[in-house]
Amino acid sequence: MRYFEDIRDGDTIDCGRHTISGEEIKVFATQYDPQPFHTDEAGAAKSVYQGVVASGFHTLSLCNRMAYDAFLRDLASMGSTALDEVRWIQPVRPGDVLSLRLQVMQKTPSRSKPDRGVVRFRYELNNARREQVCTMTVTEVVGRRELA
Repeated sequence: MRYFEDIRDGDTIDCGRHTISGEEIKVFATQYDPQPFHTDEAGAAKSVYQGVVASGFHTLSLCNRMAYDAFLRDLASMGSTALDEVRWIQPVRPGDVLSLRLQVMQKTPSRSKPDRGVVRFRYELNNARREQVCTMTVTEVVGRRELA
C-alpha cells in the first residue's frame, strides 16, 4: 500500500499502454454518448472527423482505468475531489495505442483532517505518435501512513 508520505512532488508514474478498438469505442458510445461520429461508420465518415472517434468521456474513463491498474489500486485513496482543466487535444481513433503518464504536481497535508492529504496529479494521455490526446488535473485525497 502506498500512502501520502510515499508520494513526492514531481514524481511521474507510467501507467502503461492500451490499444483502443473500434468495437470498444462503439460499445461505450452506444450506451453513454451515441453521437454518429462515435457509433456509425457511415455517419462518422461524413463528419468533421472523417471516421469513428472515441467519445471524450470514454477517453476519461480509460485514463481512470489505466491509472487505477498501474497506481491507484495500491494507493490509500479516499477518492477524488476534482477533475480540472480537461483538454481533448486530438481525436482518439480505432487502433490507437494510448499511453498514460501521471505527474505529481503538488501534495498538501490536510489541516483539518490529519489522517489524510491532498495530491494534485497531471494526467497526460498520448498516442503512439507521441501526440497528446487528452490532459487533465486530478485532485486525490490520500490516507497518511502513521494514522492509517
